[in-house]
Amino acid sequence: MTDPQLAARLRLIRSENVGPVTYRTLMTRYGDAEAALAALPALARNGGGARAPVVPSVQAIADEIGALQALGARLLVLGEPDYPPLLAQLADAPPVLAVLGDIAVLHRRLVAIVGSRNASSNGLRIAEALAAELGDHGLVVVSGLARGIDTAAHRGAMFVGPTIACVAGGLDQPYPPENALLQAQIAQRGAVVAEAPLGTAPQSRHFPRRNRIIAGLSLGCVVVEAAPRSGSLITADLAHTYGRELFAVPGSPLDPRCRGANNLIRQGHAHLTESAIDVLSQLPALSPQQMRGLGPDGFAERPQLAFSGWDGMGGDPWPELDRVRPELLGLLGPDPVAVDDLIRRCQFSVGAVLAVLTELELGGRVESLPGNRVSLLGSPP
Repeated sequence: MTDPQLAARLRLIRSENVGPVTYRTLMTRYGDAEAALAALPALARNGGGARAPVVPSVQAIADEIGALQALGARLLVLGEPDYPPLLAQLADAPPVLAVLGDIAVLHRRLVAIVGSRNASSNGLRIAEALAAELGDHGLVVVSGLARGIDTAAHRGAMFVGPTIACVAGGLDQPYPPENALLQAQIAQRGAVVAEAPLGTAPQSRHFPRRNRIIAGLSLGCVVVEAAPRSGSLITADLAHTYGRELFAVPGSPLDPRCRGANNLIRQGHAHLTESAIDVLSQLPALSPQQMRGLGPDGFAERPQLAFSGWDGMGGDPWPELDRVRPELLGLLGPDPVAVDDLIRRCQFSVGAVLAVLTELELGGRVESLPGNRVSLLGSPP
């Protein structure tokens, strides 16, 4: 990809209200980012927006690319061969990833280990030993660089090989601060991955998006200590949604930190896990070559949208489009709903539903959430 193409895609990705699914829909329809950028104002109007989405300047994007290069990082854009193949299969795959370290590890067989930040001594020991054992068997451990189980998993993996850290903020914003050295060590031994641009301080709303990357990169996800409603269970739920294998280490029923993991086992969602053998016996035996065969651009597995003739400037390829908008708005609310569920509830074509959701997001009426879900926002800007 040439620099002008990369810059145009980044401008589209960083544009206001352009979420992962909207980016994918726009690129499928228009074929290149410049054409998609030109269509944003009209699409936002169709979605009820009072103004066009804010688009970053060419200079701002050039500054971002330059700062990443100075840091030694590389950008991987959805649709490029180097983009992680399993992650590309997600409907809400990150349109761009900033990677510090060796991108080759993103194409190996990966397994996630997540768990409590306030972990017990036994939990830390289990996570560290399990990560090292999985590394001995050629797997690369993915986690979120958080305190507790994540930190133990990264350290255990580095006893024998590389590991991958997915961070919620920018690559230049280590979090928690005490893990700044660990992040640097991971970048030297493996890779650190971020969806957010440089300078982004991690906030609570960023962590579920980070969690979907952990789940999407991995063939399976191991939970070691997780309280009910914890972030680790969000990752586990996303892994389950994405069709990944789910594992959980059982813990004491007297310890509230173990209730989430124990419930996963009780409900039959996760394999009871005590050692790496329990994980290895259930993981699909996919090679990196087979994973690439799934479709490195990630677009092939999505529904054909039949966008021919739609320019977003007033011409609709679906005669029912004006009827789709009010029906979708009637189905949406502040509670997130899966896009696939919306499509099933409607009597309209997949392309029409996705086109209207694109307009509504660009108009500031709808927000895209991890797991290919959407929720209704308040008044448009």
